[in-house]
Amino acid sequence: MAIAAALWGTDGLLRLPLAEDLPAASVVFWEHLIVATLLLPFLPSALRALARCGPREWVSVLLIGGGSSALATALFTAAFQTGDPVTPLVLQKLQPLFAMLAAFVVLGERLRSGYLVFAVPAVTGAWLLAFENPFDIQVAALRTALLALGAAALWAGGTVLGRLVSTKLRPREVTALRFSIGLPVAAAIVVAQDSPFAVGWDNAVGLVLLAVVPGLLALSLYYVGMQATPAARATLAELSFPATAAIISVTVLDSTLSATQWLGLAVVVCSITALGWHERSRSDTVVVAKEQVKAGT
Repeated sequence: MAIAAALWGTDGLLRLPLAEDLPAASVVFWEHLIVATLLLPFLPSALRALARCGPREWVSVLLIGGGSSALATALFTAAFQTGDPVTPLVLQKLQPLFAMLAAFVVLGERLRSGYLVFAVPAVTGAWLLAFENPFDIQVAALRTALLALGAAALWAGGTVLGRLVSTKLRPREVTALRFSIGLPVAAAIVVAQDSPFAVGWDNAVGLVLLAVVPGLLALSLYYVGMQATPAARATLAELSFPATAAIISVTVLDSTLSATQWLGLAVVVCSITALGWHERSRSDTVVVAKEQVKAGT
């Protein structure tokens, strides 16, 4: 899960040049078209597997494809283009809070009090990492904030619903369905915003890399990990995304981090590593899956 989220951290490096040249809706549409085309050979078997599932899985897959994939990415890209890149990155860190609530409601997962030992430092570290000065926090635009919050809520829902369908569908099937269902939604967003479908060959390489690395490759690893990872625990592993994004910003994009941002980076990495070690090596896991709750553990 953490490796997949780390690959998502390369998103900014690939998305920034495209966001400067293309509307958000156009970028998201081509992301989905490229991945859906690559996964087209697997779509028939995925549809057959989905046909054997019940209504909950059908609704979950539709929400993952249309909401957590196409709409959430469009909202985040739009927030990223408003001229205030700090706000969407900060508010994305609220995703664990949305995911914990959704996991409780949808999956029946239970959080032991020890979860806060890892969750509070991880979210705090991500917050420190997002701001150059964490004591001078300003949300510049309500529109940007609402777009980022919407994306965070949809991604959190995708984490929970991905866990739900992972018991009936293989990772390859979920990924193929996600992008195939997300494609017409992304096309509808292009039409609704009157954005162009044509993007020019000079953007082709960037779009392919964006679709394959933080898109297809990361999601494939993500759904493999989701099969054995409770959603509330998975959403903390996803916080390796801002850590990777910060490292890329410093080493590749020639950005600088303040002392508190370096502290936040260290806290995020240590919290994720400690949580993973605890859940693998200790019997008193802090996130209790639905099956364990029924068994009374």
